[in-house]
This record gives sequence, C-alpha cells and structure tokens, in this order.
Amino acid sequence: MSHMARASSGLQYPERFFAAASFAGFDGSPRSSSKAVRSKFKPDTALLFYALYQQATVGPCNVSEPSAWNAIEKSKWSSWKQLGDMVPVEAMRLFVKLLEEEEPGWYSRVSNFVAEPVPVVDVQMNHQHDSKVEPVVENGNSYPETKTISTENGSQVESQDKDVVSEEGLGSVVVYDQWISPPISGQRPKARYEHGAAVVQDKMYIYGGNHNGRYLNDLHVLDLRSWSWSRIEVKPGAESPDSTSPVTVAPCAGHSLIHWENKLLSIAGHTKDRSETIQVKAFDLQTSSWSNLKTYGKPPVSRGGQTVTLVGTSLVIFGGQDAKRTLLNDLHILDLETMTWDEIDTVGVPPSPRSDHAAAVHAERYLLIFGGGSHATCFNDLHVLDLQTMEWSRPTQQGDIPTARAGHAGVTVGENWFIVGGGDNKSGVSETVVLNMSTLVWSVVTSVQGRVPVASEGLSVVVGSYNSEDVLVSYGGYNGRYSSEVNVLKPSHKSTLQSTMIETPVPDSVSAVPNATNPTRDLESEFEAGQDGKIREIVMDNVESESRSKGEKTGEHLLASLRAEKEELESSLSKEKIQTLQLKQDLAEAETRNTDLYKELQSVRSQLAAEQSRCFKLEVELAELRQKLQTMETLQKELELLQRQKAASEQAAMNAKRQGSGGVWGWLAGTPASQKSDDA
Repeated sequence: MSHMARASSGLQYPERFFAAASFAGFDGSPRSSSKAVRSKFKPDTALLFYALYQQATVGPCNVSEPSAWNAIEKSKWSSWKQLGDMVPVEAMRLFVKLLEEEEPGWYSRVSNFVAEPVPVVDVQMNHQHDSKVEPVVENGNSYPETKTISTENGSQVESQDKDVVSEEGLGSVVVYDQWISPPISGQRPKARYEHGAAVVQDKMYIYGGNHNGRYLNDLHVLDLRSWSWSRIEVKPGAESPDSTSPVTVAPCAGHSLIHWENKLLSIAGHTKDRSETIQVKAFDLQTSSWSNLKTYGKPPVSRGGQTVTLVGTSLVIFGGQDAKRTLLNDLHILDLETMTWDEIDTVGVPPSPRSDHAAAVHAERYLLIFGGGSHATCFNDLHVLDLQTMEWSRPTQQGDIPTARAGHAGVTVGENWFIVGGGDNKSGVSETVVLNMSTLVWSVVTSVQGRVPVASEGLSVVVGSYNSEDVLVSYGGYNGRYSSEVNVLKPSHKSTLQSTMIETPVPDSVSAVPNATNPTRDLESEFEAGQDGKIREIVMDNVESESRSKGEKTGEHLLASLRAEKEELESSLSKEKIQTLQLKQDLAEAETRNTDLYKELQSVRSQLAAEQSRCFKLEVELAELRQKLQTMETLQKELELLQRQKAASEQAAMNAKRQGSGGVWGWLAGTPASQKSDDA
C-alpha cells in the first residue's frame, strides 16, 4: 500500500519526498526496492535510493548485518549503514535531488497522485488492514470515525471524514504525527472529563473526574503494553507516619494527579463537601489504599482547575478557581520532603487570574504557563517564571502561535511541550501544537476534523513508551458528549526538530528560556545546520562520480567520504565545545566578579545610609542651635534696652536730687526747700 501526494509547484516536504518515493517505486514494502526500483535505475543508483529512503523513513540503520551469502541484502544493508546518523530531513532532500538528476521530468509526471498529506510509515510493514467505519449518530447528525486515504494495487480505497485512524494493532504500522485509536480490551472507565492522569511504569492511572455534573472517585489503570483496562479495588490500609488515617476519598474533579515515589498524589480539586484549604491525598501503589497527608505551613485556599508541576522535590501550584468561583493567580510551593507549604511573592507582571490552563517546567528552572480562561474569555498568552529569581516575564512567541483555549492538556517530551485539545467557549480546538521551550517557536503537529475526543476540553495527556519510543496517550474529554476513548500519537523527527526547520531567524528576544540541560545542544544544531549545503554537495558529488562504477565500489567511496566528513564535523564540533567551555568559565568568573561587586555595592550602600542618618541628626542639632542662638540675640537686645533704661533712670534720679537741694548756704540762711520752690 502506498501513500502518495499530489505534486505541484508548491509541494513541500515531506509530501514532495513521498511523491518522489512513489514515483521511484517505493510502495512501503521491502520488495519495492529490489524490483520496481531496480527496474528503473542502475544497481548502484537503486542502492543509494534504498539507503536514503530507509534513512528518511526509519532513521539510522540499527538492524543486524545480513549473511554474506545474500549479496543483494548485504549490499542494501551496507548502503544504508554508510549514511550513519544523517537526519531524516536531509535524507529526504538528497533522495529528491538524486531523482531529479536521474529523471528530470518526474515532477510533471505525477499529476494523478492522490492529494493527501502523508504520515511517516515504517517501510517494513507488509500491509495495512482496512478499518471498518461505524458512524456515530448524535442529535440526528452522523459523525464518521476514521479517515485514511491509501492506494493498494493501484486502486484507491475510500474512507471517512475524521482524522483519528483506527488501527488493528500498533505493532503492525507505526504512524507518526497522527492520532490513532489503539485496540482496547477490558472494561472501559465511565466517560468523563476534568479527571487526573499519571503514568507509572508503562501503566496509565485515571482517577476521578466529572460525568454529567457528578464527581467521580474511581481509580482505573490502562496497561500501555497490552492496551487493557482494569479497575483498582481500593483497600483499607494501616496508618502511616506521614498521613492521618486510611480514608475513602471523596469524589472530585479538576484536581491534579502526580506520581511521587511509590504513591499517586491527588492535589486540590472541586468536591461536593468543600474544604477551606487544599487537601493532599496519597494512593499507595503497593497497598492500594488512600490516605490524607498532613502538611505544615499555611496551605492555599481550596480550588480546582489549577496546575500542579513537579520540580525536583517540590510541587508548584498556580492559579485555578476557588469554591466561590473566584479566579486565582497566586503561586504556592509544597516541599514534598518536609510537606511544608510556602506562598511565594514574585516580581514582574504575573499572568492574569485564570483556570484550566497548562503548565510545564523547562531545565528544572523555568515554569511556563500557557492559555486558560476567565469567566468571559480564553487566553493564548505565554508566561515564564524564573524559579530562581521568582520573576515573571512574557516573552515573544514565534511560529504558528496557537489560538486562545482553555481546558487543554500539555505534556513535555525533552524540550518540546505538546498542547492537545481545549476549547474557546464555542468549539473544540482541532490542532495539536508543540512549543520548543528553548526557542519559544510554535509548530502544528497535526489537525483533526469533526467532533473527536482529542478536540475536547478537560481531556488528559500523558507520555508513555511503546516499542522503546515515546508516545502521547490521551483519554477522556468533553466536546458536547463525554468521552472514554484512548488515542495515541507518536511524535516524529518533524515535530521534535521544528525549530531547526523554520526559515525565518528567531530574534534574540525570543531566547528567554535557555536550554540549561545541554548548553552545547543549540551550538551543535547551528553548526550542523550550517553544514547542510556542504553535506548535500559532497554526497551528490559522490553519486555523480561513482554512478558509473559497481555498487560495491560506490559504497566504499561513499563510506570513505562520509567518514572523512564525519571526522571533520566532529573535529569542528570539538573545537566549538572547547570554546563553549571556555565561555562558560569566563561567564562563571564574570558572575563571581559581579557577585563580589554586588556585595561591595551593598556594603557601600549600607555605609552611605549610615552617613545619611548621621548627617540628618547633625542637621537637626544645627537647627536647634540656630534657634537657641536667635533666642540669645533677642535676650541680648532686651538686656541692652534694660541697661539703657536703668542708666536713664539713675541719671534722672541724680538730676532730681541736685535740683531739690539749696546747698549749704541756703540751709544756713534758713530758707526751707518748699519756699524756694514756691518762689521759683
């Protein structure tokens, strides 16, 4: 069965590659390279086509070497092995370029191919079972369940109108970047949304949720290897030192389920019997019993629709909606080692109060908050909290920025943050998007059509492992009807390498969240990207020069060329790593100097503050002395005035005394003083 795409002037990768592969004769089966391809091209060219096709669709060669007696298979294996760790995107481009050199007119001869985006399919499959379609009828409307467009033996197989593909088994076909419905056995849980989900050792646990307005408290587990459901019967257990007593937990929804040690922690959530503060419940996976954990400090107010993120040994709780429907944007941290709550005072502008948002942690340092809703609107803003400085920022988003949504689910795979589902109060969101948390560039992974569970609100998404590869597993949700379906998406290289495939350079302001987990990763990516053209030129030069020789000789020359190029790249990369280490050392020294200068600045500031305080006291004393001096001057003037008055009084008294006395002769003459006065 082959997946083809309509060739046109605007056909992009990977559709252009699959169109070229179909033209060359690759129909998805192992025999295609040995029959159809060899019938069109020379043996050495056909071997190179085979190697590039395998590298593009499967990846580097990890299969064991075939027996020496099987010359054809050994040649095919050798050609594939020689490509080493070449990225699939580069292999696609080289495949198309080689075909254009061999068949210049191929592009105009594929106009009759089917116009359908092609998922990456493991080429070792032999066939794909046709899925039987049963439409879902709701309110008189029919919603078809699956959508697959394929060709088998030259005939087109029609299918239905929905982008969730139903598979008979995940082991037979590996579909990338597309939601599929695996075959589920066992008794499915009751349909629900706003439940909690967590993965523990290839098992997905589902707890609680909301169904028709009723809160649930059942616990189910899905085995991700056998895809079978089973319900866990909760048992009463012994009282533990860090818990109060074994309990039968109350039904709840809008809570968070976190795996910690050998327990599942259920944090917060809406319940019928409301509590004042957040309750932390633990389910012991060994004893299958619930218990309420005792916490210390001041716990946050009870709420639902919050996000709870595990960072090291702490839980970071943000936002939500309390029992009175008041939206929150507070931040609390619960230390799981001491079980102590701490309310954090942050700096910067925090996200507006919201609930039903998504949160993720990057490099164990940066908390990212995306979307959510208030009572009247939904958001598509992105906020970042530095957990070391506790400072909020709102960096610039790049790429295909998602639409506003609430009730979505988010999960991280490496440095990529996948966002699934959600709604905007009108309809469910059909796109599954991914954010590279180092570059803050958004990309669309896939899009579904119709009313499907992955376009619902209140669904859960976890990361599981299937055949040693990461897969996204979604469950439940509500989009007009409650769901109990399980869907799986396997991210491809395309979705995990989006930031390196965007042609527009990312501004420096976007790099608000550095990749602290691997400081040399971005440097290596830029170096490899800069060598793309050179690698293509070397490989294609080898193709042209060796196309006239035998297949074995072509393989040897190609291997030698690739090894030389690899050594050159490794040497350049080693130099870049050394420079990076030197820069890191310089940065550490600069930070040390900055710390010392900051301490010195703080000391000078303290001294300056003390001097300012002393100067203020001296100014107060000086003002008091000036006031006293003015008082003394006033007293001096009053004293001088009194002295003058005294002198004048004494002088007047003396003059009066002289006038009142007639002298000695008057007294002898017997003239009395009174008579003398009358005569005068």
